[in-house]
Amino acid sequence: MKPIRFALAALVGLAMTPALADISIGITVDTAPPELPVYDQPPLPEPGYIWVPGFWAWNPDGGYYYWVPGTWVEPPAPGLLWTPAWWGWDEGHFVFHRGYWGPHVGFYGGIYYGYGYSGDGYRGGRWEGDHFTYNRTVNNFGGVHVTNVYSEAVVNNTTINHISYNGGSGGVRAQPSQADRIAEHEQHREPTNVQVQHVQMAASHQELRALENHGHPPIAAAARPAEFSGPGVLPAHGAPAPALRPAEQRPAPQPQPQQAPHPAAPAPQPSHPAPIPQPPLQAARPAPQPQPAPQQPHPQPQYHPQPQPQPPQPHPQAQPQQHPQPPGHPNDERKEPPHGSY
Repeated sequence: MKPIRFALAALVGLAMTPALADISIGITVDTAPPELPVYDQPPLPEPGYIWVPGFWAWNPDGGYYYWVPGTWVEPPAPGLLWTPAWWGWDEGHFVFHRGYWGPHVGFYGGIYYGYGYSGDGYRGGRWEGDHFTYNRTVNNFGGVHVTNVYSEAVVNNTTINHISYNGGSGGVRAQPSQADRIAEHEQHREPTNVQVQHVQMAASHQELRALENHGHPPIAAAARPAEFSGPGVLPAHGAPAPALRPAEQRPAPQPQPQQAPHPAAPAPQPSHPAPIPQPPLQAARPAPQPQPAPQQPHPQPQYHPQPQPQPPQPHPQAQPQQHPQPPGHPNDERKEPPHGSY
């Protein structure tokens, strides 16, 4: 359909447009976008960046909504502010209005995006010359040192809700103000290249599809555009951890094999049954006790070797004559070891 093709070109931001009416033409969808997820704002990456809230985009080829995470973006030039994208009801269809840069924040459907976008204008910061000054009450600075700050309470006159579209059944009831109509005729700038990459990357993540996350994207906000990994990536409240935290959970299984040896600790359990065979070993010990008796005959054969027949040999008188002779001495040495004379 022609409206869809035009919307794709508008979403990518291929040309500058002079008026809001020119860029408000977008994709038409029969199904309302999901409610806006609730998420925390990641810390400011560095001074000079402006917060761009997340929104639900439509994939015309797949026919589904997917979430484009909120992120901090460096404006294309000093003095420019961001008007968020929004969905509006028109002639029985939901029409997408893309965001743009301009000297003033225009009408964005009265949608409450938070963090300075309360449905009317932007109260998260303002330009003072070439320096952007932040309202500390609605911005998360993290560990970044920001010198240009001020404090201003942001009051929301309407009930805070998470409706993501204007008009139709159940939509936000808001109309453009006089300031919005003036901003409508100002010169606008298209999204930056990094913003386009941010949207394209969101479209490539299956877990950001509404059919997959049921309105609770695991990557709801990122500290920098087109960077969906690292500590600056935050999930929506009630959503599972970002897709990259499971990778961080991979070290978790490493302690699990270490716990595996603990169940292997039952290996000592066989040591408990080991004493069970020991009693039979003790029963075997009394068995060898009768064996010492047969060990006594072993010394008896030590007496049987011809020392006893030798005593009848000394009876002949010829042998006493040999005692004074030296050969008689070795015969005496043979008798000493059995007697233990040492």
